[in-house]
Order: sequence, then structure tokens, then C-alpha cells
Amino acid sequence: MVKRKSWITSMLLMLVTALVLAGCGGGSGGSGSGNGDKELTFMFRGGTDEQKAYQAVVKKFEEEHPGVKVKIIVTAADQYATKLRAAITGNSMPDVFYFAPGDMKAYVNSNVLMNLTPYIEKNKDINLDNIWKYGIDLYRYDGKMAGQGDLYGMPKDVGPFALGYNKTLFEKEGIPFPDKDKPYTWEEFIKVNQQATKDTNGDGKPDVFGTGFNVQWALQAFVWSNGADWLDESKTKVTIDDPKFAEALQFFADMQNKYKITPSIEEAQTLDTYQRWMKGEMAFFPVGPWDMSTFEKLPFDYDLLPFPAGSTGKSATWIGSLGIGVSAKTKHPEEAAELVNYLTASKEGMKQLVDAKVQIPNLLDMADEWAKDTSTKPENKQEFIDIVKDYGRALPGNYTYNAEWYDMFFTDIQPVLDGKMTASDYVKQQQPKMQKLLDKAVEQEKKSQNK
Repeated sequence: MVKRKSWITSMLLMLVTALVLAGCGGGSGGSGSGNGDKELTFMFRGGTDEQKAYQAVVKKFEEEHPGVKVKIIVTAADQYATKLRAAITGNSMPDVFYFAPGDMKAYVNSNVLMNLTPYIEKNKDINLDNIWKYGIDLYRYDGKMAGQGDLYGMPKDVGPFALGYNKTLFEKEGIPFPDKDKPYTWEEFIKVNQQATKDTNGDGKPDVFGTGFNVQWALQAFVWSNGADWLDESKTKVTIDDPKFAEALQFFADMQNKYKITPSIEEAQTLDTYQRWMKGEMAFFPVGPWDMSTFEKLPFDYDLLPFPAGSTGKSATWIGSLGIGVSAKTKHPEEAAELVNYLTASKEGMKQLVDAKVQIPNLLDMADEWAKDTSTKPENKQEFIDIVKDYGRALPGNYTYNAEWYDMFFTDIQPVLDGKMTASDYVKQQQPKMQKLLDKAVEQEKKSQNK
């Protein structure tokens, strides 16, 4: 979880970041580059491969748009949200920037984001029907409800969070490959993990494990597939005290404490689960499209399968996304909107990003062709497509004015994961705390709408 900083430290960070961004030139308050060009600033985050991919696409955009120059501001992923808020507070917004869908309503109500609808409608090269509806709807807002109305961003991507498995390890241990269309039951999943968990060096301790999930990113699959959720349909009531929710959380914790198929806290400190997966010492591990370029170099063969299914019998997982938006204060709205559209909806830009293996295609026709290509890893890329088309969901925090209530769920969860507290006791303890924060968020949203 993100550590809370002191008020003074936060203010200093905002001031320093604002000065840095202001010094970049261009931006919402910037002018030209001095030689007649219109200069835009583009602020984003990403791993090394993603940075290279987006820098290449921006360069191509400049070549195709003479007279427009783009100054890139890249930040580390864990610093991005803080620096963006500092830029907003310091009135030094970049022209074009990534933003989380959960922040959209607050940013629109605070006049941070420009309405992109007029620019999209007059662009003959954009066909919204050929872009994932899920992704488009994440960035619609009519002033009351998200998911409908005008567009205040375009999806940078949609990120289906799939489950991967080590095919080489399966073959070595004589474990049949999973059915790519039918998920394991929880019981079947445990048995396969137990087959894969091995002490290969004879020291009495496992050094190859079945799996190792991060609770913040993998618990959703177990909760949803068991028929539970964090919120009710109105998105105003926290529902983690549902017995089906507690059952899923307990199963998640039992993977380590009861079934011993995941590394213990001590074992994870020696070598974390991501490192174990990268070395081939783990049978299952989550895979996002952003991992494809890195996982291309794995010392083993891997592929995708559905997450195991709880009592519903159906697999579940989430779809991540980031929006790319334009500052409401940009001096170059036409050019800024054109950059957003090039990065998210153009065949040229999308092909470069997909070829760099950092995301799945935004364009539906391109996605279908991409999934059929089994010559690149993973072979079962169709699983990514199925998640977006059929059963993936937005993360719970995206539905509300802010995600503080959702973040609260993970704050004190470690005793459950360590087997020192039952899931049933934990959800009863956390539900009222989370409800209080959600009620506050609902009130904040109402006040912002009435401004």
C-alpha cells in the first residue's frame, strides 16, 4: 500500500513537481517551441519496453504532423498519481496525460479534463464501433453517471488480467495441460498445485511452488467467481460481509497456510513470487498484456488459461485500463486531441504498440487477427480477448468517486494471509470502516456535482 506522507512533505513534493513540469515548456500554460512549432507535453508512465514503444509512436506522430512537437514526461508508476495531482494543484498541467478511470468524475467536475467528443466526432478516421466498448464507456460521463454521455478520455488500452501456466514444468511433472475453455474448480486447482510443489534439492523445503498470488490483484478472481463482490448494484453499499466473500478470502489464505502451495512470508522474502516465476520455479502466475514483451524471454514455455472457478462455476477476473486525456487548459486543443486519437485509435499507432508487445489491440478487427496468430507467445492470446469480450470486470474502486474505501480493505489484511485471523472476522471488522469512507465519497460526489 502507498505510505501516507506528512502534510509538509506532500506540499514540498507538489511544489517541486510543479516547478519541474512548468520548466518543461509547452504544456497547458506553454507556448510554441520558439521556431513556430506548436509544442505539447505528454505525461505518462510505464516500464522500459512501454516507454520505448510510446516514444517511438510519438516520434511517428510528429513526422505525420509537421509543426507539432511533443515533449515527453515519463515518471515511475508508483510516483505517477502523486506527480499528476501536484501538476493539477500547481496549475502546470501537461497537455496530454494518462489518468485512472476512477479519477474521471472528479477531474471532470473540477474542470481538469477537456471534453473530447467534438474532436472525435469530426475525425473521419475514428470508428468508435471498432474499439472495445468496455474501454470507451470507462471514459464517458454525463455529469451524473459514468459510462454514459460525453468522452473525457480515450482508452490507452484495455488490460485483461489473465492466468498463466508454465507448460515446461507441466510436461516435466507429467501434469496434463489445462483446458483453455473450462476453468479448474478450486479443488482441482489445489490438486494440480500440490503436484507441482516440489523439493528438488533435498533440503526438506519446497523450492518449486504451485503459485503465488498478490492479494491486491488476484483476490478479485476468487471473490467474483464465488458469487460475491465488494459493492452492491447501487455502488453505495459495501458487501464484503457476505459469507461467500469470506469463503473466497479464506480459500485464498488457505493456499499458503493450509495447502502449502505458495511460498511462506519468509520464503517470499528470499525470492519473491515474480522472481520465482521468471526462473521457472512456479506453475501458475498472473499475466497481463503489459508482461508479454518481458515474458517473451522466459527460460520456459508458457500459456494462458482461465482463473479457477468458485461456486458459480464461472471464471472471473478484472480488466485494467488507463485513459489518455487532454487538459481543459491546453492552448492547443486540436493538436492535443489529435495526439490522443493517434495513440489510441489510429491503425498506425496501434500497430506499433501491439508489435512492441506491451498491450492488446484497441481496434476490434486488429485484435481478432492478433489473437489468431499462434506464432507469438502466448499461444492462447484468445484468453485475453475472451476476458474483455465475455467476463472481465472493472476493479471495484473505478465505480466510485474515489477508491479510499476500497484501499482500506487491503490495509490490515496481513493477519488473514498469515493465518492469524479468520476471513470471517476480518470482513466483519473492515465492512463498517469501508462503509464510512464510501459514504464520505458519495457525499463528496454530490457536492462536486452541485458546484
